[in-house]
Amino acid sequence: MELKPLLEALLFVAEEPMPPARLAEITGAETREVRRVLKELQKDYEKADRGLQLVEIARGFQLSTKPAAAPVIEKLFSGEKSYSLSNAALETLAIIAYRQPVTRIEIESIRGVKTDKVLETLRKRRFIRIVGRKDVPGRPLLYGTTREFLKYFGLKDLSELPPLIMEEDKQ
Repeated sequence: MELKPLLEALLFVAEEPMPPARLAEITGAETREVRRVLKELQKDYEKADRGLQLVEIARGFQLSTKPAAAPVIEKLFSGEKSYSLSNAALETLAIIAYRQPVTRIEIESIRGVKTDKVLETLRKRRFIRIVGRKDVPGRPLLYGTTREFLKYFGLKDLSELPPLIMEEDKQ
């Protein structure tokens, strides 16, 4: 079988974004060749009148549905429990994403409220992780985002975060 259909099949069955190096390892192809074929596949899906697309997220590639199909897909899953994030979780996650590595105290000073429960929830959802300890008295934990965070928000890496707009910049 040729490389393109093999990669397409692997991406179809993979539950997580697949890094090109891992796809190369599985197929026995060179990583450079895998990247080239993945870009070809992306173009194939962009041109075609299909409901799928090949996206690069979380340092890997994944097949996903096109945004235009969302309203119909939502009907399929209506009635299922939603696992959206609360405003408090989104605010905390944004602080961590833009300021990482960051301590709980630093997050709380920005938000103005306690964040213990929110941090626990975000860790359980695997959106954040402990990345070390700050070299100050008490050696507080430092938090950073995870690959799951990138995947959830459809980001290739942190450089794709939108620019941060501060309140004073709006005026």
